[in-house]
Amino acid sequence: MTTSTETNTRVLLRSRPVGEPTADDFEIVREPVPQPAAGEVLVRTSYLSLDPYMRGRMSAAESYAAPTGLGEVMPAGTVGEVVDSRDPSLEVGDVVLAYGGWQAYAAVPARQVRKLDPALAPVSTALGVLGMPGFTAYAGLTVLGRPQPGETVVVAAATGPVGATVGQLAKIHGARAVGIAGGPEKVAHLEELGFDAAIDHRAADFTEQLAAATPDGIDVYFENVGGAVWDAVLPRLNLYARVPVCGLVAHYNETEAPAGPDRSAALMRHVLNKSLTIRGFIQTEFVPEHHDRFLAEMGRWVTEGDVGYREDIVDGLENAPEAFIGLLKGRNFGKLIIRL
Repeated sequence: MTTSTETNTRVLLRSRPVGEPTADDFEIVREPVPQPAAGEVLVRTSYLSLDPYMRGRMSAAESYAAPTGLGEVMPAGTVGEVVDSRDPSLEVGDVVLAYGGWQAYAAVPARQVRKLDPALAPVSTALGVLGMPGFTAYAGLTVLGRPQPGETVVVAAATGPVGATVGQLAKIHGARAVGIAGGPEKVAHLEELGFDAAIDHRAADFTEQLAAATPDGIDVYFENVGGAVWDAVLPRLNLYARVPVCGLVAHYNETEAPAGPDRSAALMRHVLNKSLTIRGFIQTEFVPEHHDRFLAEMGRWVTEGDVGYREDIVDGLENAPEAFIGLLKGRNFGKLIIRL
């Protein structure tokens, strides 16, 4: 249980970014530790997840989720220890997955947390390969992408927690996995994970490298990026190709429409002529039907070594703003996690 001398460090949204976020868009405050109400638990954060979707929450633009209010704590999935409980389902000392946000302590409803077993896997994986990013990859690829043996699956941002999992799941399903990443070190990591081909999108001949890596075209493209990568992928999509759209990180900081002619007509010609299926999704829509199966299958694949993962851990809550800004520029290498 906490004492009256302890304080809760919190990172708040101070202002809405115009273009790329800056450190001035965040505010670090220290407040009293909250007390849990009936049916709640007080969780002391050990790890918090930084993810690209948070950039959308900083904006007031229309989106699939309500924006974070100015002066409110930044949202995030967290793993931590229960230090006070007002619900019989959880005890002090339990380790749980919660949605506590960028703060050291969070009072949350007990029904909204999931108890973790530290003996099964490092608890930080509940924020990555065994958490929301892993489930995003699992649901998007298996439900929407539906890779078949011998098909070619291409994924951008392939060393991130979603992309790396997508490629390895494609291999489990018997497909060829082609990963796109930024920089030689990340390309080498994809080869270590067993991707059939790995391409650096920063290379001057990226388009030519993509063509060489996909001689039979692309059957599934798992979209995390948009931008120039999508421009190179689109002409290589096969008849009946499937495109699960998970993210568009190349566009998150844009303040105006891209320059150049409107290419929507060309896109629609591809959709029609090749009978493409392009489907945006948010992983929560698949939770009721698929999440339990995901936990069972992914847990086994991770334990048996069929799916590997990499974590990029940054120490200190005060470093979360800088780490998040770097995430949007591709500076992270693996699942980005803040360790408190």
